[in-house]
Amino acid sequence: MKIQLTTDSPLALEADLLVIGTASTTKLSDDLEKIDRAMGGTLAELWKDEGFEAKSGQRVKLPARGRMKAKWLVVVGIGGKDAVADARTIAHAATKASSRQKSAAIVLPTVDAASVRAAAEALIGGAYEYGDYKTGDRKPKGGLKSAFLLGADKKDRALKQALHEGTVVAECTNLARDLVNAPPNDMHPIALADVFRTEAEKLGLKATVFGKKELEKKGMELFLAVNRGSAIEPRMVHVAYEPEGATKKVAFVGKGLTFDSGGLCIKPPKSMDTMKCDMAGAAATIGIVLAAARLKLPVAVHGVIGCTENMTGAAAYRPGDVFKSLDGKTVEIINTDAEGRLVLADCLSWVRDELAPDLMIDHATLTGACMVALGNYRAGLFTADDDLATKYAKASEVADEKFWRMPLDEDLRSSLDSTIADLKHVGGAYGGSITAALFLREFVGKTPWMHLDIAGPSFLEGAHGRAPRGGTGFGVATGVRFLEALGAEG
Repeated sequence: MKIQLTTDSPLALEADLLVIGTASTTKLSDDLEKIDRAMGGTLAELWKDEGFEAKSGQRVKLPARGRMKAKWLVVVGIGGKDAVADARTIAHAATKASSRQKSAAIVLPTVDAASVRAAAEALIGGAYEYGDYKTGDRKPKGGLKSAFLLGADKKDRALKQALHEGTVVAECTNLARDLVNAPPNDMHPIALADVFRTEAEKLGLKATVFGKKELEKKGMELFLAVNRGSAIEPRMVHVAYEPEGATKKVAFVGKGLTFDSGGLCIKPPKSMDTMKCDMAGAAATIGIVLAAARLKLPVAVHGVIGCTENMTGAAAYRPGDVFKSLDGKTVEIINTDAEGRLVLADCLSWVRDELAPDLMIDHATLTGACMVALGNYRAGLFTADDDLATKYAKASEVADEKFWRMPLDEDLRSSLDSTIADLKHVGGAYGGSITAALFLREFVGKTPWMHLDIAGPSFLEGAHGRAPRGGTGFGVATGVRFLEALGAEG
């Protein structure tokens, strides 16, 4: 989508849709009053007929019939207390109000950098539709192709930069959505690794792909155990964005299970339907690293993803097996459907020792237990670092993504004790998301670390708010906002 800044007035700009927000059906903004007059003063009557009460996100659409340059008028209900939230609401509504309309003029309640960025993210994100595998008349016709943000001077550097930032974050979020939505027969471990490498190299970044032989040579037995039942080899990818003068180094690690059957502890068929989404952590990692590079953030950002399937082939790993981690600890396998933590354990150990980052952050669709605790729309955040938790929570608020800090409860650590190995990879029946995080903690050493369990919000059965059905790209926007704030610290 092409988004332009313009100082044209709402009544003078030619577009298919003119979209404006209101927090009230009686107290109108100056722009909306002018529009109402141009429409013959009929808005109040229309709203009554349509039951429009200016509730946030509610919208009404009517033909302009030549009374202004736009063909259609869309009025959107907004909260009226947060200009940035209102910008998101109006812009997202514009994408949903279009049927065959291809262009929209957006009237923002406040024209500033934050609102422009939010509107850009909402426009590009709201227009997202995955149709790569539809053919003929079934292929999506597409919605908005262009948008104008009214009252915004295209010569204003701050607004131009904000538009660029919003565009980059939205495009990288949509890339993550594409990766999650792609079918697992095509988006297999080798393909996912190739996408990360290819996109990184387009930006001039160094990308290293490790195959099965390299992983065997390194001694990543936990990672390889998960892959044993698959006919497709595993891959680990490391991409480095290292701007000159960067004083901080952050490593993002992503779980890249391109399909999870559960292994020998096989999932029920219904639970397997959406397991192509088990690589959403890797997709978020890819989006964050590419966005950081495109935005030229002053922080060194490394991305590492562990890509494999968890299948039931003749060589599949079993409950009761014991494998040695890259870290050196031996691990007793309890449930082969708890595979993601094994892949992450070896990846985290490698990042810790080979990259020595100031901070490690992993994204993973790790546990159903986190979904039971927090639902579908909020991710679990685990860290022992209070300052880090506070900063990431702030970034998530700005990005409009929901996290909830969960405890690393020491009382549950003993449930990971094994009678025959250094530890088990699964704890007891309760607190599953916590024991999974405690298991990962065994492999981070003294490196500051945060684990994000995004199992709920990374893939949705139906659209919710501004998140689409299917892959949502959850985590990309917050990760970028966190890195921006970290870079601003100097």
